[in-house]
Amino acid sequence: MPELPEVETIRRDLEKEIVGKKLKEVSVSGERTVRRRPEEFKERLEGRKVLGVDRRGKYLVVRLDGPDVLVVHLRMSGQLRKAAAKDPVEKHTHAVLTFGPPGAQQIRFVDPRTFGELFVTAPEAMETEVPELAHLGFDPLETPMSWERFGLLVRNRKAKLKSLLMDQTFIAGIGNLYADEILFAAGLRYDRESSSLGPQEARRLWRGMTEVLTEAIKARGSSLADEQYVDLFGRTGKFQEQHQVYAREGKRCLRCRGTVARVKFAQRSTYFCPSCQV
Repeated sequence: MPELPEVETIRRDLEKEIVGKKLKEVSVSGERTVRRRPEEFKERLEGRKVLGVDRRGKYLVVRLDGPDVLVVHLRMSGQLRKAAAKDPVEKHTHAVLTFGPPGAQQIRFVDPRTFGELFVTAPEAMETEVPELAHLGFDPLETPMSWERFGLLVRNRKAKLKSLLMDQTFIAGIGNLYADEILFAAGLRYDRESSSLGPQEARRLWRGMTEVLTEAIKARGSSLADEQYVDLFGRTGKFQEQHQVYAREGKRCLRCRGTVARVKFAQRSTYFCPSCQV
């Protein structure tokens, strides 16, 4: 599933490509993708101008000049792809948003596994429609916070560190991949109790989190072997070339030359270095 760096990459691309443009035409191939009748989805979008694109955790929120917003959740395999109207429509394209004059730019929603969705809602109803948005924790890159405050929040929670990093009600946007990379950067094991961290360990965790996420955005996210994540232009990310532990089971640790291990933790594969993560 795309995590914060991938969703933020797409948000920045969309902001450059569609802000200030008017939605001329909307087509939908099925109700599952848009959560309600395609006709209603089209009526609430067509003719609206895009004012801005925000990110809330792993969700994208497209602000419009009318009474509604467009919410996008990519989930497992959803992609937003820029195309020209004349370009062939690839398989698994479930919605097409056309901007500008006929034959101009399109944003297509492609989703082979059909778990992702787009839906239109009034801003005041958004958190009712998506209850998880009402309970999102702080954004690790956007919320002003000192490492001391972060450390206090971490130590006041009684949870394993990886579970805490992935808890969307605590921190919004981090998933399995980046939790492993952050914990390696901080030199901390996935199963350490959060309440056991000392001040300097909390500082390393804060620094590791901000640095890993920032560098991942610079590299336009991570694309794994299945290449289910691509950016708005169909290009894969590059941060997988910088992964320190994720999907590197049995390889040498790039820090201590130990061996990267993989274990099952909370029903997910977890990658770490037993030698230098404590």
